[in-house]
Amino acid sequence: MAKYKPYNYDQMVMIPITLEDQLEPGTLEYTIHELVENNIDLSMFEERYQNDDNGAAAINPKILLKVILFAYARGMIGSRQIERACNENIIFMALSCGYHPDHSTIAHFVSSMQREIEAIFCNILLVCAELDLLGGTHFSLDGMKLPSNASKEWSGTFRELEKKRDKLHSKLQKVLSEHINQDTLIESAVASRREKQKKQLQRQVERLGKFLQEHTPKQGKTRSEIQSNVTDNQSAKMPTSHGVIQGYNAQALVDAKHQIIVHAEAFGRGQDHENLAPMLDRAKKNMQAIGKGESYFEGKQLSADNNYHSNENLARCMDERLDAYIPDPQFRKRDERFANQNRFKDGIRPRKPIYKHKVNRKTFTAEDFTYDEHKQCYVCPHGKVLSRNAHRHRIRNHVYDIYRAREEDCASCPLRLKCLSKPQTKRRYLVLPLSSKKLTLAAEMKAKIDSPQGKRIYAKRLAIVEPVFANIRAQKRLDRFTLRTKAKVNVQWMLFALVHNIEKIHRYGLAS
Repeated sequence: MAKYKPYNYDQMVMIPITLEDQLEPGTLEYTIHELVENNIDLSMFEERYQNDDNGAAAINPKILLKVILFAYARGMIGSRQIERACNENIIFMALSCGYHPDHSTIAHFVSSMQREIEAIFCNILLVCAELDLLGGTHFSLDGMKLPSNASKEWSGTFRELEKKRDKLHSKLQKVLSEHINQDTLIESAVASRREKQKKQLQRQVERLGKFLQEHTPKQGKTRSEIQSNVTDNQSAKMPTSHGVIQGYNAQALVDAKHQIIVHAEAFGRGQDHENLAPMLDRAKKNMQAIGKGESYFEGKQLSADNNYHSNENLARCMDERLDAYIPDPQFRKRDERFANQNRFKDGIRPRKPIYKHKVNRKTFTAEDFTYDEHKQCYVCPHGKVLSRNAHRHRIRNHVYDIYRAREEDCASCPLRLKCLSKPQTKRRYLVLPLSSKKLTLAAEMKAKIDSPQGKRIYAKRLAIVEPVFANIRAQKRLDRFTLRTKAKVNVQWMLFALVHNIEKIHRYGLAS
């Protein structure tokens, strides 16, 4: 018969633990502890508390900041997760000095750091500069789109939201009518379910009505209405490779030497090209705060992907005297290195092409039309006039004059099939580029990117900024923001940027 050691749970075991001994030098928790204690000024938090004479003592902001930074470094985002760790994990107990902050205290502390977070970020950035972790030669800008704590089902234009409200109101009236006319012998479970449904519909109708009353329609860049969101109206619908999300566009400007984030900010718009100017402005403020001067970015290299390509951004980089490398959307089609990029588009065994019968017919080109300088119009081969419809019309980065014929002239023209590219086209257009001796900013950037040096410098972008987002999203498990409104989401994003920079200090600075 087997012989086992006896066991009894009805006993007490006392384990002596020194909290300071748990923060061993060379560990990330020790680096966070040292930085918060010695390098981050948290005196700005004191004005929050009015408990000098009355009220209970508060947990020191240093303790809360240490716990939150270490939790984010370990992939814990929720405040309840952090609360549980402070009660169960010995490292969290050591960082919190034996205190057990509850989830509401932690959540309030994070969401209320809107004024203090920038100063804290600059304190850590100053440490990076003192440890010579900033190269200051090449910076890369990029962003990642993350869902927010809001449902895209509650998005729409004001007309769509009004329609949704009316639909929910009609459904509520139907439920109320059924509730009034229900049989007295109906089961209590069904009655309880209907009562719950009625209250839920009432809340939704009231919520929509209050939102429509208190807010105005959001306008896009073209001044046309864009979709609002009832849950978080500062977030936006954004297309991603995983589908459309309701969220924020988290941007980061990264130094090339050790991938230090010099500025991080979350924006409630999906278009990257609108974010370059504000990111540069705030990054300049951060560098001034650590004593780098106003002209720190002059002459430095800046790389960003083609989503940031626009005449406004190129002009801004020129004004800032930045050596920018921002390609146009078609740059890969001109690069021989990407000639076979679509070879696996249809899988390992490509589908056989479907050959269609093509009609080979030559249509009239712009050379077949005659320009009348006196009338400032073009005359087609049949003698009909094409008047100027648009002057200096801008299409992306090019400027054109557009001429068009009258529909009745093209409808009865015997040369119609030779003039129009498609039989269903109603009239002929001439889109003529305007010649210019001076190269545009886009053309200059195009030549710069296509040069061997430009290709080599732009290729550095992938190794500079993409690993930063991979670290935060995959290792830190930030797959969604848990807060609402831009100000609070921005705090959470900057805290994760802080954790990233602290890890670089731990790896290359204090731990070495």
